[in-house]
Amino acid sequence: MSILDRFTDIISANVNALLDKMEDPSKMIDQYLRDVSENLAEVKKETAGVMAQAKQAKNKLDQNTADINKYVELAKKAILAGNDNDARIFLAKKQELEEERVNLEKVAQATEENAQRMIEMHNKLTKDIEELKRRKQMIQAKTAVAKTQERLNKVDTSMTKTGGVLSKFDRMEEKADRMFEEAKAMAELNKLPLDEALELEKKYSGVSDQKVEDELASLKSNLGL
Repeated sequence: MSILDRFTDIISANVNALLDKMEDPSKMIDQYLRDVSENLAEVKKETAGVMAQAKQAKNKLDQNTADINKYVELAKKAILAGNDNDARIFLAKKQELEEERVNLEKVAQATEENAQRMIEMHNKLTKDIEELKRRKQMIQAKTAVAKTQERLNKVDTSMTKTGGVLSKFDRMEEKADRMFEEAKAMAELNKLPLDEALELEKKYSGVSDQKVEDELASLKSNLGL
């Protein structure tokens, strides 16, 4: 797997991990930041490696250019010195280096493009991490508000089903009134037999008193009183 492929996999893996756990962003945001920061260190190291490859390729290309120029100058000196054979050798070496240059240019261009892509992606990842850090508190605050709203919704649903707090007190008050009326009725029932006994006692007490009075009058009559 190439470095660029690994870089892409790292980013995708972390984004997918975050999306999979978005049911509670406030708990995942810190862990996500830690994971991405660790991956950023790896990406930075890989980016440095690609940049080093690009630098080496450029150095080889520069050296090739310098060698070509060197053999051109040597061929000139050999010709001026009357040594055509030496000039031919220098020119043959120059042509060999020019053939190598074609491949060196391709390698240098490819490694430079890869380095630029890595640098751009590294910089974007760094920028995204900084942005995420800035938005961290807002994300956590929104999550807290959402949880509070969820709890309020549950309470509201519960109160709707039961008729609310006042409804509960109304039912308790109604029960208390019913208990009070039942107690009053019971008290009246408890007093009823006592009242009947008193009435009966008066009734019969009255009869007994009359007999006594009649007997007293009879005795007085017998005594001539």
